[in-house]
Amino acid sequence: MNVTATLMAAKKAKGMSFADLESALGLDEVWIASLFYGQATASKEEADKLAELLSLEPDVTAAIQEFPTKGSLDPVIPTDPLIYRFYEIMQVYGMPMKDVIQEKFGDGIMSAIDFTLDVEKIEDPKGDRVSITMCGKFLPYKKW
Repeated sequence: MNVTATLMAAKKAKGMSFADLESALGLDEVWIASLFYGQATASKEEADKLAELLSLEPDVTAAIQEFPTKGSLDPVIPTDPLIYRFYEIMQVYGMPMKDVIQEKFGDGIMSAIDFTLDVEKIEDPKGDRVSITMCGKFLPYKKW
C-alpha cells in the first residue's frame, strides 16, 4: 500500500486542499503535508479525524500513526525542480546562513524538532512571490 498516494487521492476525491485540512484539523498545512509524505506521526485522535474527513480505510489510519523514518526521501540530490531549488539554495547560501546564525547565537544548530514552517503567497505585479518562514529553537552545542 502506498500511503502517500492513497492520502493524496482521498484528498483530491473530497476536493480538499491542505489549507482546508488545516482549518478542519487545527494543524498547520505544511505539517499535514509532511504527514501525507510519511515524515510525521498522527495521534489516534488526529488520525481518526482525518479518516472521517477523507473516508480513509483502517489500514491507512493505522499507517499514519506509525513512527516514520524521517528524511528518507529519495534520491539524495532531488530531481524535482521545485525541491531541487531548495537544495540549490542550501548549496549557495548554506554556509553563509550557518556563519550568520553562529555569529548571532554561538556554536549550535537550529532545531528541526522544535520547528515551524510557513508558506505564504505574496501577490506582486511583476510575478507572485513565495515567502517561506522557518522558525526553529536554537540548540547550542554543549561542552563536557
